[in-house]
Amino acid sequence: MDDQELGFKAGDVIQVLEASNKDWWWGRNEDKEAWFPASFVRLRVNQEELSEKSGGTPGGEQAEGTGTDRHRHCESKQQMRANVIQEIMNTERVYIKHLKDICEGYIRQCRKHTGMFTVAQLATIFGNIEDIYKFQRKFLKDLEKQYNKEEPHLSEIGSCFLQHQEGFGIYSEYCNNHPGACAELSGLMKQSRYRHFFEACRLLQQMIDIALDGFLLTPVQKICKYPLQLAELLKYTTQEHSDHSNIKAAYEAMKNVACLINERKRKLESIDKIARWQVSIVGWEGQDILDRSSELIHSGELTRISKQGRSQQRTFFLFDHQLVSCKKDLLRRDMLYYRGRVDMDDMELVDLEDGRDKDWNLSLKNAFKLVSRTTDEAHVFCARKQEDKARWLQACADERRRVREDREMGMEISENQKKLAMLNAQKAGHGKSKGYGGCPVAPPHQTLHPLHQRHVTVPTSVPQQQVFALAEPKRKPSLFWHTFNKLTPFKK
Repeated sequence: MDDQELGFKAGDVIQVLEASNKDWWWGRNEDKEAWFPASFVRLRVNQEELSEKSGGTPGGEQAEGTGTDRHRHCESKQQMRANVIQEIMNTERVYIKHLKDICEGYIRQCRKHTGMFTVAQLATIFGNIEDIYKFQRKFLKDLEKQYNKEEPHLSEIGSCFLQHQEGFGIYSEYCNNHPGACAELSGLMKQSRYRHFFEACRLLQQMIDIALDGFLLTPVQKICKYPLQLAELLKYTTQEHSDHSNIKAAYEAMKNVACLINERKRKLESIDKIARWQVSIVGWEGQDILDRSSELIHSGELTRISKQGRSQQRTFFLFDHQLVSCKKDLLRRDMLYYRGRVDMDDMELVDLEDGRDKDWNLSLKNAFKLVSRTTDEAHVFCARKQEDKARWLQACADERRRVREDREMGMEISENQKKLAMLNAQKAGHGKSKGYGGCPVAPPHQTLHPLHQRHVTVPTSVPQQQVFALAEPKRKPSLFWHTFNKLTPFKK
């Protein structure tokens, strides 16, 4: 529009030369240097490529202006750090205002109208957002203590994130509950009296013109945004800065928080399927599978060999902590009978070479053994092919790693969630013929990435249907569950 304004299009890279004004920055692209609106661009996370792509000035001019350029660059970096710090502080204050409005403007009013809302409905719609509000107030209070109003770039806020990193775990419950909250709220909004009620709550609290479902999405978006903000802050925090190490540690900590939330979400989705699987098994004995396990890792057919040399063809399901053995029905191959389980926590895996086994004096091929660490219990299994054996050996190693990582991450499913999953599965299976009941067939092998390889990519804005896609790379969906419905016998 003006000679002093910088024209650019989406995807262009602009080198920022002056950022003292929060609204208008002075920058350079391939065409010229000029002013451009700061709100139209996003700070680049990786700055290393800029110096290479932007080229350089002729050698003489570069040498002449080295001292000035370095000083200007230092000032610019300090200003950029101050901008990011102020952005974090401002968004935190606005977020607290939103949480307060939800708790005082909506929840308080809803509790007064017992004829419209049950306690269970309010728990479904709002989840633990009151706990989040309480936690965030304390977090903001600590942030304010570390915020340097006079010189924002000197603020040291990294320690606040490290101090409260465990507290951010309460977002896991809220994120897991959010889809159910949306469904419950959507049902109520079909009735005009609820629409009018919620709008009246918003106006009474003098809240901005956003619907309740939009406000309820803000905690999910907020927990996604922390790693992004810390990445920006780390970029403009020099190694000499007193807060550098804490910011770097805080960035990793908040990435792990996002990863943990995503893992818990995936586990909750998994336990519903596992509960339905157990209900489909004929003659199940002992404790429920969910009492100890929350994830299917591998499954397939193996031949179990006894010390006497007797062989039994069985279908095995390897979960975290236990290996379940089932027998297929001779006529209805989609029906499984429970035949026992092995406690993997007590077992040591032994890879057996082809040939005669010294301990059992048996000739074995494609075999491996599970040996108890505390008793004389031992189990020998033979696979049909060498590749099948390799998959089982890898799956057993994955099972131990998953158990260890879950313990380190504090990954636990509550007893109420387990009971609810079993109750829903039993209701769904009531009156149906026994069998797989939709039980799936497991994939040959699931690629389970170690925890340190599960990178977290956080979007700048999170669509409502994608708010839980926090971890990269994603695991491929298990074929075990994909063929679930195909195996249901004698559908009515």
